[in-house]
Amino acid sequence: MTIYQATATAPVNIACIKYWGKRDTKLILPTNSSLSVTLDQDDLKSQTTSRADASFERDRLWLNGKEDEIKPGGRLATCISEMKRLRAEYEDANPNEPKISGYKVHIASMNNFPTAAGLASSASGFAALVSSLAALYKLPATPSELSLISRQG
Repeated sequence: MTIYQATATAPVNIACIKYWGKRDTKLILPTNSSLSVTLDQDDLKSQTTSRADASFERDRLWLNGKEDEIKPGGRLATCISEMKRLRAEYEDANPNEPKISGYKVHIASMNNFPTAAGLASSASGFAALVSSLAALYKLPATPSELSLISRQG
């Protein structure tokens, strides 16, 4: 039996000069520039493992060891469904690839820093999520394409 699983990490950043307002709320694009510092992943990071399996009955998420709800139509569900859509396109173009885009996913994400402490935990978490799903699905997407999806989260 094949195991479909991948793990990815993403660094944390601290906003030194924070932007105010959004010119595009869907893509989370700021009205003006900001200045931030990205910290070394040896110290602070989000780590996410995603797994797809035919036996899973629903998509599930564990954040820092505690199960969290994936709200239909919410930011997390949007990212997951977009990644599944890209995988389905990949499967259509590559008929010999396993058909896993319809499998439910289980996602475990850990931050080794406090959530809601001004360290962009949401951005770090969504970057790790999208990266782990891209690796799981073996998507030929560029970092820029993955960034567009991650920012929706």
